[in-house]
Amino acid sequence: MSGKVRQRASANTADSATVSVNERILKECHTLYTDPDTGLVNIAKNLGLTLLAPRKKITVLLIGNHSAGKSSFINWYVEEHVQRTGVAIETQGFTFVTSGKKRESLTGNATLHLYPHFEPLRDIEGVTDYLTTEISTSKQKKFSLVTFVDTPGLVDGDMKYPFDVNRAILWLGDMADLIFVFFDPIGQALCKRTLNLVENLSVKHADRMRFYLSKADEAGHESDRQRVMMQIVQELCKRPGLNRTGFDMPTIYIPNASGKPSRCVNQIEEVCKDVEKSINQTIQNTLNNLEKDCEQIAEIVDRKLDEDDAASSHNFSARGKGCLLGLVGFILPLLLLINLLASNLGKDILVSTLGRSGAETLQLYMAPIKGMWDVIPKAYHYHTWGFFLFISLVLLIVAKLKSRLKPTLNRKQKKALMEKRDYVQNMIKTKKQSLYQEYLQQSVADHDL
Repeated sequence: MSGKVRQRASANTADSATVSVNERILKECHTLYTDPDTGLVNIAKNLGLTLLAPRKKITVLLIGNHSAGKSSFINWYVEEHVQRTGVAIETQGFTFVTSGKKRESLTGNATLHLYPHFEPLRDIEGVTDYLTTEISTSKQKKFSLVTFVDTPGLVDGDMKYPFDVNRAILWLGDMADLIFVFFDPIGQALCKRTLNLVENLSVKHADRMRFYLSKADEAGHESDRQRVMMQIVQELCKRPGLNRTGFDMPTIYIPNASGKPSRCVNQIEEVCKDVEKSINQTIQNTLNNLEKDCEQIAEIVDRKLDEDDAASSHNFSARGKGCLLGLVGFILPLLLLINLLASNLGKDILVSTLGRSGAETLQLYMAPIKGMWDVIPKAYHYHTWGFFLFISLVLLIVAKLKSRLKPTLNRKQKKALMEKRDYVQNMIKTKKQSLYQEYLQQSVADHDL
């Protein structure tokens, strides 16, 4: 048994040794949110707050016409042949390419189970049957922190898709951290469907979009490439949402894909830099959001405790007012009744019942009420009784209304809230600082921290 434990321990050590600092930071942040017992998502839910757990990887959406080289780029980045390539329309649906422990292919429902945040794709009729996930063990470049989404090749004309491809791509654009648009210089670079989608995506996600002239080495001479780029840029700038200055479109191609040397400048490393920048930005945003969410939870807890203190104070005051009004409402008719009895009963009966001193004391205290009562004509005694009974009833009703209590926390609930606040403020925020320190140590000297 101990041998198995040692094997598992060594396996975990080996796995952790292959995990980069950035990958581990994102995984730990994800765990801080999703842990079933102490996760921020669960804590926030109990406080009436909805938090979304950060993803462990960035999502890169690739769009373009059917021969734009999207699948070839993914294969090059992963350094493994995970996607079929060719001039024909190979990609009929959406393929999620991600890293994992073993090479595997998943389809349909299994893909949505792996990516629960993409579950709303089910609302697009027919798309579920055209979802695929390719899991690769590759650790090349920054692939362990990236999920590529390869989209169907876009064409104009009578091409029929088995689902609403435009709607699906636009929805995925909302979820993506980066959107790569590949234009093929020898194919349908000016495909209207592609241009329309690019325009619609740019309305909300212009800052996430990157444009590349792919297969640049097959575009002929430099003058030919420049002419193609001018045509594409001019067509893009005609669109209202894309009419902007500083339009950048690097020329890229898969190195040595054709086996022939090319004089074309290959800027494919710019794509890798864009991916890396997005990863770094995602890590910083995740860590910053972690602290903000902790602050938000602490504020809600403090507010609930303040509200509980205010409710307790209100209840104390309400009980006092209710008791006072109720006492007046009860005593008023009681005094009138005692006065009535004291007036109608003979002195001998009072003395025999209360004793001489008791009878004298009662007469002494009831004298003001008896004097007031004697002033009222006998014909109005019943009316006076009705009036005072009505006043008593009103006072009792007001006493009941005034004595309404607000719900308060019991000792156990208050203790649980304070423990949650202390946990997020001390444990989680301390962990965030530690993770930020590790992230910065990759690029900043120790003496600068």
